[in-house]
Amino acid sequence: MELLRIEHVTKRYTGHTALDDVSFTVPEGSVYGLLGPNGAGKTTLIRIINRITAPDEGRIVFDGHELRPEDISQIGYLPEERGLYRKMRVGEQAVFFARLKGLSRHDAEIRLRQWFDKFGIMPWWNKRVEELSKGMAQKVQFIVTVLHEPRLLIFDEPFSGFDPINANLLKEEILALRRSGATVIFSTHNMASVEEICDHITLINRSHNILTGTVEAIRHAHGEGVYRIDFTGNRTNLETALEGLGRLFPAERESEVYDSILIQLASHESVREVIARANAQVDIHNFKEVIPSMNEIFIGAVNGKI
Repeated sequence: MELLRIEHVTKRYTGHTALDDVSFTVPEGSVYGLLGPNGAGKTTLIRIINRITAPDEGRIVFDGHELRPEDISQIGYLPEERGLYRKMRVGEQAVFFARLKGLSRHDAEIRLRQWFDKFGIMPWWNKRVEELSKGMAQKVQFIVTVLHEPRLLIFDEPFSGFDPINANLLKEEILALRRSGATVIFSTHNMASVEEICDHITLINRSHNILTGTVEAIRHAHGEGVYRIDFTGNRTNLETALEGLGRLFPAERESEVYDSILIQLASHESVREVIARANAQVDIHNFKEVIPSMNEIFIGAVNGKI
């Protein structure tokens, strides 16, 4: 079931088309990666979803109907450009933002104190924002974004400035929010994070949607028929046996016990023949397809190589 549908969205500015006929669907209860290089149009699309600006063509469908002003209360948005009032006290400011999102002061303080305890920043409740480190300030903004329990959460580069421990904490919280029923749009340049937490992705480049699908389906679809064989035995005999089935490449050894080799097959139908010939010459300890990473796919797609 879908929560959000982008239908043929186009947005033009003077002398520049930011989005050109972009369409995709965000399933409910998923973490959806919105990817692309700087200037691709991601932020423009996020602003359209938040009704900060409007498309010139196309529409946004939310929960089965065209997006309405009142739907914004069901969306939480953490922009890449962070902004807190530096002279206000941390707790006071968090309550202020929570009340803007419809929570009573009583409910806001209860929820905020739970989140502050979870993120280890309760001792900073009465400090001024200007006393916070960048990471602490981002934690506060993350909390304020999710506090009113919106159905759709949009995070634009949420890990920027975080050390690995706190970045992992944030990843775990995003996955917990998905498990509790939230739908997440996650805009980032960090492809490792995409592989870890995203179910689906859309890659926008030069204003166009050039790639959409599940992470696993996209990775497998862009495999190049390369297989890794980890073995013990005579390498020369193995290479001779595999002649004619594909191109052979050296592989970085992952073990002092096993030797390794890569073979790029002319067709996937040759897999059984490769295994049979290899098994006749050496002891196979592992045989697996080498699937490209999302980082490799991202670079290849943006450069027009895939």
